[in-house]
Amino acid sequence: MVTIMMKAVRGSLVLSLRERSRWSCGHCISGWMGRAASVRDYHTTPTGRAASVRDDHSAPTHYDIVVSGGGMVGFAMACSLGHSKMLSDRRILLLEGAADKTWSLPEEFSNRVCALNSHTHRLFHKLGVWEHIQHRRAQPVKRMQVWESCSEAMITFDAQDQEDLVAHIVENDVILHSIKEVVPQHIEVEYNAKVEGYKLPTDLSSKVMISLQDGRTLSTDLLIGADGAKSLVRQTMGVQYIGWDYDQMGIVATLQLSEPVENTVAWQRFLPTGPVALLPLSEDRSSLVWSTTKVKAKNLLKLSDEDFTDALNKAIWDNSSGDEMVQIIHEKWLKLLDIFLPTSGADIRQLPPSVSGVVPSTRGAFPLGLGHAVHYVRPRVALIGDAAHRVHPLAGQGVNLGFGDVSCLIDTLEKAVLLGADIGEERILHEYESERQKHNVMMMASIEGLYRLYNTRVTPVVLLRSLGLSAVNVITPLKRQIMDRARG
Repeated sequence: MVTIMMKAVRGSLVLSLRERSRWSCGHCISGWMGRAASVRDYHTTPTGRAASVRDDHSAPTHYDIVVSGGGMVGFAMACSLGHSKMLSDRRILLLEGAADKTWSLPEEFSNRVCALNSHTHRLFHKLGVWEHIQHRRAQPVKRMQVWESCSEAMITFDAQDQEDLVAHIVENDVILHSIKEVVPQHIEVEYNAKVEGYKLPTDLSSKVMISLQDGRTLSTDLLIGADGAKSLVRQTMGVQYIGWDYDQMGIVATLQLSEPVENTVAWQRFLPTGPVALLPLSEDRSSLVWSTTKVKAKNLLKLSDEDFTDALNKAIWDNSSGDEMVQIIHEKWLKLLDIFLPTSGADIRQLPPSVSGVVPSTRGAFPLGLGHAVHYVRPRVALIGDAAHRVHPLAGQGVNLGFGDVSCLIDTLEKAVLLGADIGEERILHEYESERQKHNVMMMASIEGLYRLYNTRVTPVVLLRSLGLSAVNVITPLKRQIMDRARG
């Protein structure tokens, strides 16, 4: 039943995306054409002022490919380009707006982590990144247990073998600096590179022009936008961006467990105000990702570490929000399922670890939202990562979608070189867009469906999702299919 409801929500979201895309392409095409020249000649700065792209008489420095944005996905893109034999003769530049700071692995864990799936794991192995991550620190996840606060319904996902784990929990900084270690030397990386504006071509007869705030102008055959959710590249492209903010914030922190445990299980509980997740870091440390309303998040951040720990343990253990009628029906449903689909011992409920405290100064919060660019490409331009899409963190798939973009775009560019085509040709880049949108929209719709499904306490909905979740938990082939999709 949960699957049916998720499909319905997913279908409505996909339909919405398609309708808005047709609307933008049909009813507004005349408006877009009228604005096209101005969109290409200037962009809107964060302050709202129009910043013209310079027409400098001096010849611009030319690159075959420029990656704009140097986060995890941007550096992974540059690294992949550098390791590609098909693109080894190309001049490639990565523009990073931040300074190049020295970094060493801190003794304490960072509060920002990623759950890397098997697809990302394979990409990092191929690039040689994984060796550096392992040398630093990464925690394998052998099991994931998800349960709900309004009933006893739960679902578990277990690793089938040591080579195909549920995920690896790795700190963002560890990922970023491990990628930097293996960026080939012929890839040029420029730090403190502030972009003032882009001038984008309408066809292949001209190049992308990039104006930097220091007065220099660059040109490139292909601009790859990896500049985040507020992407200036995307704004300059003029593509429609469908998105909304949730009335939620994600609270992150590093947690001290009451006692050392094996700690290879990821725990997630759906509360009426949003999911709370404990992700393993070590025997006595876990990472917290707690999505809740903005009002509650602000109140939680004001608490002392001790009071915050009490509130967290209550969120994990308290059963007062349970619906008595739902629980009675659900218990009978479990007995019925056990008759027709006996479960194995692996599906027995485990108890999550108790949290003894919050590591000082590790609490933080960030706003949550959803966003998706109707188009990822234009002539000589492609978007990747958060510049193209943004999702709720409840499934831990945000950065994995970005790394999936990297793998797909590299494959597309290598095919173009093999065919002797221009790497900036829109027809070629559309292959990347089509392939990634099929995967990304499906994942985004599924995540949005889960968010909507669990963001209510209406009894009929709670009952349906509880019965459905417990049914899926005992249907092993269906669970494996879900896991395969989540792994990319």
